[in-house]
Amino acid sequence: MQNNNGLNGTALISKTKIYLIIIAVLLVVICIFNYKLIPIAVVGYGLILSYSIWAANKRKAELSKELEDLTLKVGSTAKTTLINSPFPLAIVDTTGNVIWRSEKFVSVFADVDMNAIVSDLTDRIKKNVIDESKQKGDIKTETIIKDKNFQILGSYVRVARDTRKKAKNKKREKLDTVAENTVENEENDEYTMILYFIDETENRELKEEVENSELSIGIIMIDNYEEVAQRVPAEMKPVFVASIEKTIYDWASSYNILLIKSDRDTFYGIASRKYIDAVTENKVDILNEIKKIDLPEGTQATLSVVFSNDGATNIEKAESAKAVMDIALGRGGDQAIIKQDGKYQFFGGRTIEVEKRTRVKARMISHALQKLIEESDNVLLMGHSHSDMDALGACLGIYRFATALGKEAKIVNNSLGTGIDKFVETVKANEEYENIFIDSQEALGFATENSLMVICDTSKKTYVDAPELLDKVSKKVIIDHHRRSTDYIEDAILTFQEVYASSACELVTEILEYANIKFELSEIEMDALYAGIMLDTKNFTFKTGVRTFEAAAYLRKCGVDIIRVKKWFQSDLTTYQTIADIVSKAEVMNDNIAISIYENEEDSNANIIAAKAADELLTIGGISASFVLTEMEDKIYISGRSAGEVNVQLILEKLGGGGHITLAGAQMENISIDDAKQELINRINEYFFEIEA
Repeated sequence: MQNNNGLNGTALISKTKIYLIIIAVLLVVICIFNYKLIPIAVVGYGLILSYSIWAANKRKAELSKELEDLTLKVGSTAKTTLINSPFPLAIVDTTGNVIWRSEKFVSVFADVDMNAIVSDLTDRIKKNVIDESKQKGDIKTETIIKDKNFQILGSYVRVARDTRKKAKNKKREKLDTVAENTVENEENDEYTMILYFIDETENRELKEEVENSELSIGIIMIDNYEEVAQRVPAEMKPVFVASIEKTIYDWASSYNILLIKSDRDTFYGIASRKYIDAVTENKVDILNEIKKIDLPEGTQATLSVVFSNDGATNIEKAESAKAVMDIALGRGGDQAIIKQDGKYQFFGGRTIEVEKRTRVKARMISHALQKLIEESDNVLLMGHSHSDMDALGACLGIYRFATALGKEAKIVNNSLGTGIDKFVETVKANEEYENIFIDSQEALGFATENSLMVICDTSKKTYVDAPELLDKVSKKVIIDHHRRSTDYIEDAILTFQEVYASSACELVTEILEYANIKFELSEIEMDALYAGIMLDTKNFTFKTGVRTFEAAAYLRKCGVDIIRVKKWFQSDLTTYQTIADIVSKAEVMNDNIAISIYENEEDSNANIIAAKAADELLTIGGISASFVLTEMEDKIYISGRSAGEVNVQLILEKLGGGGHITLAGAQMENISIDDAKQELINRINEYFFEIEA
């Protein structure tokens, strides 16, 4: 019956169906008792059914009309909102043609040639933002229009070529047509973009203002105050001190730095980021200004200057500034370090370190180290990776100190460089030292909660022979003569880092000389200490001072055999020929910088041979600095040497390395040796450019 009457069950609500069924049942029952009523019942039910269908269709039409009106209202509202957007709005294609623009767009950019700007903007969006594997996506980029910063937000959709042509000729009233004709076309790479231009200039200015007002805490220290005070006549001392202080205060005032004198040679300062940026831009010119003060007897005042904004509070920033000052002093002073947002900037530090005249510190370190050893269960000694004679010699010296105090000591060694194989064989052949060397795994088992670790000839976390031991042992002592880098071991309880010293062996010799206990160095130990000094001074020709020869004299008095030590440094004929070949292939830049490459990845001692070749290059007339690169274990090793005129430490520090003015090294990963050479050349050029500037 429903089919004959064209009745769609969905047109009738559930209650109407129920009523019709009940009426039908009642009419059937009545007709059973009275057959004469059947015609009347059929006509009556037909009328009721017809009315129900008519009412249902009428309600359906009313609902459809309401939905249509609602849809039209929503579409009109969306279109009105789009047209009257409070932000400049434009619809463009990827060729830079503006299909449509809002009234706000026209008014904001009325005096700007937007065609060129939009064309450039769409090119950048197509190149850097649009993902051609997608039909549509979001857009977020930035641009500058008439000295204002705009953030560009919007979306893009792939369109057919015929749709794009129609869209170019449409005006604002055809906006709906553009949306309707946008279709997917996998073979077409043209896109339509809707772009909102949001002016971020004020927000940027507020953000910049907040950043510029961020405070940094600084420390200025007169490096050689004692020396200046001693050399200046007593009656003239106040004048010269006042002259130095006036120069510092005038400089601070010119950069709006609030400066307070906290000690006779130390000043604390506070300044906003804007002025620290100005200080950085002028390369901390106080370093040069202070040297212009005319002091008697050739004395020259030098400063160490640091500023840091690292920390949530001013107290934390002050602590950070102290730590940065430790780095500056550990690098020899006469330099500035600016630490902002966790990054370091270095200035100055190009002069050769001045040897300290007092030996008080060496005596104090010796006594402090003795106490630490006495309070420990045992002692672990460790040098840097690919240990050389300076590292091993220093370790052997402290080994004797520890054993003389009744403590068991072991030297952690995972790698050895060439040239010390004979020495290690000699050591192991001696019954006393048979088990002195252990690897990192054995060291983990040897160490206790109360062990003491003495690290010699390095202070870098990443350069020690067994970095995993740094977390295992809490009590650490550092003995080093290299300039301190930013990744130094921060939690050492005792540090003897003197960049004026020739070698770690020189420092250890002073510690042994001032020890409170009596002991005798063995033949191997004194030879090792002397060999370490010889190695780093190139047979007492580089970086030697009065105390270097005093340490050598002490070892000579102990009975060192100089001839035996020299035999340890003898190279075999093959090594000598290899070094000669490296020297012959050297290239010279700037008339005084020699650069060469040693290519032999199978040579396990390539880095040591490279270092020897760098030494040999420096013997050539007219060469002020030399660099030799080599590849080993998927790393590029660079050895740098200088006669003192060029600071190779500053050059290789830019490549992640370190050292001191006349001797430095660096390691580079994930780079070819040719690219590493080019990076080295770039850093050398930067170094000379900074000097000229």
